[in-house]
Amino acid sequence: MKSFLIIGASAFVMLGCGLGASLQPKLGYLQEKQSPAAAEQGKVLQPKDLTETAPATFKAKFETTKGDFTMEFYRDWSPNGVDRFYNLVKNGYFQDIAIFRAVDNFMFQFGIHGDPEMNKVWSEARIKDDPDTGHTNAVGTISFAKGGADSRSVQLFISLTDNRRLDAMGFTPLGKVVENAAILGKINTEYGENSRDVQGNFQAQGNAYVKEKFPNLDYIKSITLVTEEK
Repeated sequence: MKSFLIIGASAFVMLGCGLGASLQPKLGYLQEKQSPAAAEQGKVLQPKDLTETAPATFKAKFETTKGDFTMEFYRDWSPNGVDRFYNLVKNGYFQDIAIFRAVDNFMFQFGIHGDPEMNKVWSEARIKDDPDTGHTNAVGTISFAKGGADSRSVQLFISLTDNRRLDAMGFTPLGKVVENAAILGKINTEYGENSRDVQGNFQAQGNAYVKEKFPNLDYIKSITLVTEEK
C-alpha cells in the first residue's frame, strides 16, 4: 500500500510507504546485519525487539556519497519518532541506503532498505503519530515520511527549504542538522519527483532496482550515533 499527499496545485508528494503484510524475518540474515553491540546482546533486528527509549538528546553522523554531516535529535519533539530512529541507528539498519527521492527546493527522502528481505520485516512496522509540539519542518530538519495516520515506519526526509506547510499534516520533526549543513545542498536532485511505482519496486527489489533505474543517486553509506567526549 502506498499513499499520496497533494501539496500545492499539482505536485504529488509521496511521503508514504508500505508493501502488503509483514512477513516473518529470516533470522540468520538479520543476525548477520546487526551491529556488533546488538549481536553481543543476542538481539534480532526485528521491530518487536527494538523498543529502547532514546536519550533526551543525542547526535548522529550521516556518512553520504557527497560528504558527512551531523544531526542532533530531541526526544521531546517527537518521542515515538525519535525512539524508532534511535533504535534503527543503534542496531545498524542504515547501511548503504539510497536517497531515492530528492526534489530540488523541497526535500530528500530515504529509508527503504537495500535488501528486499529487510523491507518485508520493516515496511509495515508502524509507530503511532506524535502530537504537534510546536516545532516546524524548517530547513535542515528531519521527519518521518508518512501516508496517513499512524503510518510512520522507516522512511525519513530532510527538508531543503521551509516546509512548515507540512506541520499541520502530522509531520513532526525529530531534530536538525548541526554540523556541515552545506552537504544537504549537494545531494543529487536530477531525477526529481518519483513516479508512483518507484517505492513499490524499490521495496520488492532492493538496491538492484534503483541502481539500474537511477544510476546517479546519492546514498547514505551509514548513520551512526556520535559518542560525546567527556
